[in-house]
Amino acid sequence: MFQFLPATAPTLYFIGVTTGQSSIMHLFPRWAEVLGLSGAVIRGIDLPLHAPEEQYRAVADFIKRDPLSLGALVTTHKLDLFAACRDLFDFVDPYAEKLGEVSSLSKRKGAFCAHAKDPISSGLAMKSFVPENFWREHGGEALLLGAGGSSLAMSLHMTQRIFGENVPKRITLSNRSLPRLESARRVLAGLNDRVVFAFEHCPDPSGNDTLVAALPPYSLVVNATGLGKDAPGSPTTDAVRYAEHNLVWEINYRGDLIFMRQALAQAKERNLRVENGWSYFIHGWTQVIAEVFDVRIQGDAFRRIGDIAMETIGG
Repeated sequence: MFQFLPATAPTLYFIGVTTGQSSIMHLFPRWAEVLGLSGAVIRGIDLPLHAPEEQYRAVADFIKRDPLSLGALVTTHKLDLFAACRDLFDFVDPYAEKLGEVSSLSKRKGAFCAHAKDPISSGLAMKSFVPENFWREHGGEALLLGAGGSSLAMSLHMTQRIFGENVPKRITLSNRSLPRLESARRVLAGLNDRVVFAFEHCPDPSGNDTLVAALPPYSLVVNATGLGKDAPGSPTTDAVRYAEHNLVWEINYRGDLIFMRQALAQAKERNLRVENGWSYFIHGWTQVIAEVFDVRIQGDAFRRIGDIAMETIGG
C-alpha cells in the first residue's frame, strides 16, 4: 500500500498498476538532467484495476495538498480516477471534460489541474506510422479493441474536422463489459458526421477475431485493452486473420505482447505494418512532464530524451 509521506523533493507520481516494472523509473532521472529539473524524482503508486473510489480520492487529495508533490501521470485508471475525483479539480481541460478521463495531474498558480493528454500523444504516435492521407486514399476503417481512455482519445484525434475527408469510414470499439461500451457511445456521439461509429460487445477474444476478419484492407487495428501489460493475454486468439495492408498497433511496449506476436506471425504474408507502443510511451510521458514541471520539450531536448530511452532500454 502506498505510504502518504510528504515529498522531500519535487516529485512526479506515476499512478498505474505495475509501475515498478516500467522503464520510466530508470529513464526519468536522466531525462530530468536533460530538462534541467534539478533534484526532481519520480514515485510509483500502484492501484488495483477499478480500485475503490476512496483510494483514488486519497491519492488525488494527497497530491493536491502536499507542496512538493507537483503532479502525476495516470495510466489505466484515467476514467475511474476522474469519475471519483472530479470535484477535487480546480481546472479541467476541454479534452478531459469531453472524455471524462484524466492522464495528467498538475498544479498551476495554486490550482489543481486535470488534463487529458492522450488525444495529443496518441496523435503524435500515429503520425509516426500512419501514412499521410492514409484514410482518404484507401477508405479503410479503424478497430479499437477496448473502450477505455486510450480508445476514446484516439477516436477524438482521428475524427477531428480539420482532417476533412482524411478520416476512417468507420471506427468500431469492442469491449468485454457493456457499461464501459455504453459510456463510450455517449462520449463519442456526434463527433464527426463523416465517421460511422460502431460498438461491439465481445466478452470473448473470438469475437474480436471476427471483427478483425471483417475489416477491409488498409485498416487500423489497435490493442487498447491493457491485455499484454496490465494483465496477461491478448484480446485476439492465435486464429485471428488480418486483411492485407492492415496497420496493427500494440500500444503496450512491455509485457507478454501476445497480440503483437500474433500479428507479426502473419505480417509478411499479409503485408501488415505492426507497431509497438514505444513512440506512444515517449510522447505520453513528455506531454505530462512538460505540463507538471511547466517546461517545453521540443527540438534537441526531445531528440535527446528519445536517444536516452533507446540507449537505456531500446525500442
